[in-house]
Amino acid sequence: MSEKDNLGSTKPDEQPDKPLVRRMLNLVLAYRGRCVWVIILHLLLLILGLLGLSAAGMGVDIIRHRDNLSLVPIPFGLRPPESWTPMRLLCVMGGTILVVSLIRLGLFYYTKMTAARVVQDMMIRLRSDIYEKLQRLGFRFYDSHMSGGIINRVTSDVQLVRMFMDEVVLEGIILVLTLGISLAYMLSIHPGLTAACLATTPVLAISTYFFTRKVKPAMRRTRELYDHLILVLAENVQGIHVVKGFVREPQEVAKFDASNRKILEQQRWLFRISSFYNSSSGFLTYINMTVLIGFGGYLVMTDRLPLGSGMIVFYGLLGQFSNQVANLAAIANRLQMSFTGARRVFEVLDMPVEIKDAPKPVRLSRTRGSVEFENVTFGYDSGKPVLIDINLKVEPGQVVAIVGPTGAGKSTLLSLIPRFYEPQHGRVLIDGVDVRDLRLDDLRRNIGFVFQETFLFSNTVSANIAFGSPDSSPERVAQAARVAAAHNFVIELQKEYETIIGERGVGLSGGQRQRIALARAILLEPGILLLDDPTAAIDPQTESEIQVALSNVMSGRTTFIVSHRLSTLRRADSIVVIEKGRIAQVGTHEQLMNMPGHYRDMANIQFNILRRRVIQARPKHLPEETPQHAAWSTGHDENTQTQLNAHTTE
Repeated sequence: MSEKDNLGSTKPDEQPDKPLVRRMLNLVLAYRGRCVWVIILHLLLLILGLLGLSAAGMGVDIIRHRDNLSLVPIPFGLRPPESWTPMRLLCVMGGTILVVSLIRLGLFYYTKMTAARVVQDMMIRLRSDIYEKLQRLGFRFYDSHMSGGIINRVTSDVQLVRMFMDEVVLEGIILVLTLGISLAYMLSIHPGLTAACLATTPVLAISTYFFTRKVKPAMRRTRELYDHLILVLAENVQGIHVVKGFVREPQEVAKFDASNRKILEQQRWLFRISSFYNSSSGFLTYINMTVLIGFGGYLVMTDRLPLGSGMIVFYGLLGQFSNQVANLAAIANRLQMSFTGARRVFEVLDMPVEIKDAPKPVRLSRTRGSVEFENVTFGYDSGKPVLIDINLKVEPGQVVAIVGPTGAGKSTLLSLIPRFYEPQHGRVLIDGVDVRDLRLDDLRRNIGFVFQETFLFSNTVSANIAFGSPDSSPERVAQAARVAAAHNFVIELQKEYETIIGERGVGLSGGQRQRIALARAILLEPGILLLDDPTAAIDPQTESEIQVALSNVMSGRTTFIVSHRLSTLRRADSIVVIEKGRIAQVGTHEQLMNMPGHYRDMANIQFNILRRRVIQARPKHLPEETPQHAAWSTGHDENTQTQLNAHTTE
């Protein structure tokens, strides 16, 4: 299984819970002032709730002892005026409950809004931190991680970390306060009844411990399954043309359904164990209530416990206490979920940035365009070199073509110039300075890129061209498009340069996307241009248009171009042939055509393919000796010779 397949498969033991909790608490402590205020607000809500409960209990005692109000237990030794009737005192209790309820209503809304703002601020900051880190990570990270897992970390995993602050820390503190105050109040009413009713609490605590031990690995596995589901979905959406073209819709549905069912099975298992735990804790709660009815009822009937301010208030407190104890399972469950998300978020935040500026980087305002490879060896895996002992020097303004079989390392060679990767041995120099010593932003602003797979953003044509130079004027954008031979088709679009071209440039042809990519590179005014097979997947007519654009673009710039098309290669000042990671040949088109090797073999293959097409295109209905055939042959063979010359020598 590849590293990509193992994304997010952090084992429970890889990052112990205690350091993880400390790190997560540090996130919360950044907002400690506001969190303390939220806790104070919750404490006030709790006190107001107990005040309303006590008023309700006193109301029951007033009804029971309406003939002798002196028997009604009133806290703090307060006594109502003797002129007050039981009905008046009962109305005061009812009014107290109503006022307290209204205050709690407003306070509850304010508390929830305050807590939500704190949590949202933390989540936005964390999401921004992880996205910023993703921008700084090198290509090795993206090469070894699934896109679905990366997206999950920025979205749902950050939500799980939010859960820690909102539903674990804040709710956990509130739970402890509620348990403590409720327990103290119950003990003040009757210690013996409190002990009897809470005898099952240790059993519930032990079951909670084993429940969390069971849930922890299951939560981690669920996140891995979600990663795979998102990957399947993303690949299907991006490759929908391939799916439909090969009539693979049923198989793709089956693959998605299989991933979905794995998640369902995992969630069902979690639901079963959670349901068992909740049922058990509910059963223990009913045992507590049974003890209260039996023992508490006995105390009331023997006049050792008031009915209202004693048993009824105790009933409310016990229910509140039992609910909070039962909520321990939910908090433990959320804690494990937040652990799973936090591990994956911190994995990205802790990922070392391999490609970064030197301690004292050299500034590069404008490169002359000199590029040199000195004894460069590079491999994506250290034990499997892709490029071996590369030595190559390119003078400013030269056009260098890179040729070789598939997998020879051509694109890899280009990726070392802007430091997308760093060689294991040797160095790459620009203007005589090691690229590792240059300021990274300066280095890449001096290099223009046009990749084989053109990526355009879902934005306007103008925004895509100005992606690397967002402050460019419309005139500069249009001029770059003219140089790239893109202006004519852009002005025919519905809104010209303000036309939204859609995700990945949908709606434009391959040649049009490629020319916009060229314009994007030109607008940077780079001293070095890297073209990775820009005419690989386009038709001959579009290729001729791209060739015109390339001639404009390459003029006066050091250019590296990966290509297999001889019509492109013959324009180069020098052609470098790479085979099995090594430089096999270097020379001009004419020189290499006179040398045995890959380049001449490739040229002859293309030459023979073109000759065969020309022969097959001759009309068969004309007799060979007729004037009509001679006229066709003369005109067509002149055109054929021109094409053949373009594939051999000027």
